[in-house]
Amino acid sequence: MATTIGKTFTFAAAHYLSNLPPGHKCARLHGHTYTVTVELTADDLIEPGFVTDFGDLAPFYEYLKVHLDHRLLNDVLDQEPTCELIARHLADWFQRHVEAQIPGRLHALAVAESPTSWARWEVRR
Repeated sequence: MATTIGKTFTFAAAHYLSNLPPGHKCARLHGHTYTVTVELTADDLIEPGFVTDFGDLAPFYEYLKVHLDHRLLNDVLDQEPTCELIARHLADWFQRHVEAQIPGRLHALAVAESPTSWARWEVRR
């Protein structure tokens, strides 16, 4: 049986989706306050009963602040900055830079651009 935890982060950024028709509202430059939720899971808990200490996720928050916060995402990502592709990018970064340093493993990562619109990336193991 596994235990899952979640931690939510936010950052503000602008983007436009260049592959949409010119009249589409998302083809124009606009911004969002993005919400990123990381879900971690573990079969066994570490002392004092954690999947992972939330403080150990600081490198991920630092990445968001330094590389994405108050940026034009089209300039910093090498792909179209849709919620789906941002979620995939962030999950890949998390797995390469954070996951090996913590006891929990990434289960899912969701990116919301508004309270009603989001994308969720999940690990298939």
